[in-house]
Order: sequence, then structure tokens, then C-alpha cells
Amino acid sequence: MKLFYTDTFVLPLPPGHRFPMEKYARLRERLRASGQFADADFRSPMAASTEQLCHAHAAEYVARVCRGDLSAAEIRRIGFPWSEGMVKRSRRSAGATIAACRIALQETCAINLAGGTHHAHADHGEGFCVFNDAAVAARVLRAEGCVQRLAVVDCDVHQGNGTASICAEDASVFTFSIHAQKNFPFAKAISDLDVGLPDGTGDTVYLQQLAWALDQVFARARPDLVIYLAGADPYCDDRLGRLALSFDGLAARDEMVFAACRDRRVPVAVAMAGGYAHVIDDTVSIHCRTVLAARRIFDPLLG
Repeated sequence: MKLFYTDTFVLPLPPGHRFPMEKYARLRERLRASGQFADADFRSPMAASTEQLCHAHAAEYVARVCRGDLSAAEIRRIGFPWSEGMVKRSRRSAGATIAACRIALQETCAINLAGGTHHAHADHGEGFCVFNDAAVAARVLRAEGCVQRLAVVDCDVHQGNGTASICAEDASVFTFSIHAQKNFPFAKAISDLDVGLPDGTGDTVYLQQLAWALDQVFARARPDLVIYLAGADPYCDDRLGRLALSFDGLAARDEMVFAACRDRRVPVAVAMAGGYAHVIDDTVSIHCRTVLAARRIFDPLLG
């Protein structure tokens, strides 16, 4: 199973910044140490081109990001200081999801060890998201004729408002988000299917709601490919999450999504999305278990 990583493209952050940038390198090293993957399984992706980014983003916004012409208010909304490193990493992360989608169509499953930047809209970024990798990848593959229909299954604790907004008028991309209703973003977009859950929702209710929703997604979308945002932030000790899922609950969530794709013979590309646990190794462990679950469930099918 191919794993695309971008942690060597550093996004420099000031001391004390609340985004846990080091989780990505820790995840890659944890997976290398697991013994489940060969060196050739780890791949550094190409950067998404300007043309590819413009399938989902306004050309003027892409140009201003790349030139560093964002206003102070726009930079605050994104949450990262502008730098050439920010641009490079953002383009590579989008490129990683494009690459994961292409490999998944050939080999059933592939994973971006970053990505899931679902708050980026067509003309602005927000919430630590510059370019929307899932929307970009979906639009690129659709434009190239690789797929007819896609579904974005977003299990980050925050609603995928940017993805929903970008794809609102696109019948070929079905957007589904299961999230904490009272969490960021406080003004929600409208996905094709939204499941907003109350604070403190635990494993049992969450998994019941997810099982129902996945049946809806596959029945309504009939996707040729799923892009799965496997956020670690529904975890009970996440600083920015409110759904109170356990390690085992999150593992069951991943297995449910992967089994739903496997049983319907639908390839899946995975992105890590959010994770802000008080103990960063908890976030790394959750992401690692997601990747290993994919490896276990799809192993007989991998090319």
C-alpha cells in the first residue's frame, strides 16, 4: 500500500503555535518502524500544479497565495503565517491526495499521510487549510475522465465546510460530513449529507449514526472512488474536539468505513485530516491505527 508523505517540506511555525506540525514526521517514522511497509511504499508526491489547483479554487486566490499577496485578515483566517514553505507544503499535500486517488484506482487503497484540508474554500483558506486537497483531487480526476462519481466521507470532528461549498453545484462529487454540530465552523455549509452530533457523543451513538450514513452515501452517490478524511480529532482528549470517542471507537470507525468500501468494491484514498490531542503521541497513534487498519482490511486486494 502506497503512503504519500510531505513532512520533509517544512511549514515553519512560530514557537508555541497550536498546530502540531511534528505529528506528520512522527507518523511516518512510526509506520516505518511497524514493519508493515517496504521503503518503496513511502513516496514523496509531486506538487499540485496551478492548473490542478484551479479546478477547485479561484485562479486569483491561487495566484495571491503563491505570491504572498494575502491580506493580514486572510492570513489570520488561515491560521498560518505566510511563507514559501507554506505554499510548497500546501501544494505538495494537495498533490499527495491526487496521487493517492490515482493509485487507489489501480490498487484499491492508498494514503496521504497529511491532507484533509477541508476548510479551504474556492476563494479563501481558513482553519489551518490553504488548498482543499479532497476537492482538488476530486475535480482533477473527474476532469481527466478517471471517474464519473466520487464521494468524500469526512469523519473529522469539524464539518468539511470548504469541501461542501466548493462541490455544492457539482453532482459528480457527493459530500458527507459527520461532525460535532456546535464546533468550528460555527456557520456550517450544506453538504449532500450532514450528520451533526451533540457534544459528548460517545462511541456507541457515533458508530450507529455512521453506519446509517454510510448506507445513505453509497446508495445515493454510487461512487467510483471514496476520499476518506480520517480525522483523529473526535478523540476524547483532543483539544479541539467534542465528540468523546475512545481509541477503540475511532478504530471501529475506520474499520467500518474501510469495510463499507471493500464490500462494495469501491477504491478509497485516505487523508489524515485533523488531530490536536493534549498528548501528541495519542494523535500519532490514532493516525497510525487508521493506516494499519487499511493495510489489514485491503491487504488481500492490494496490487
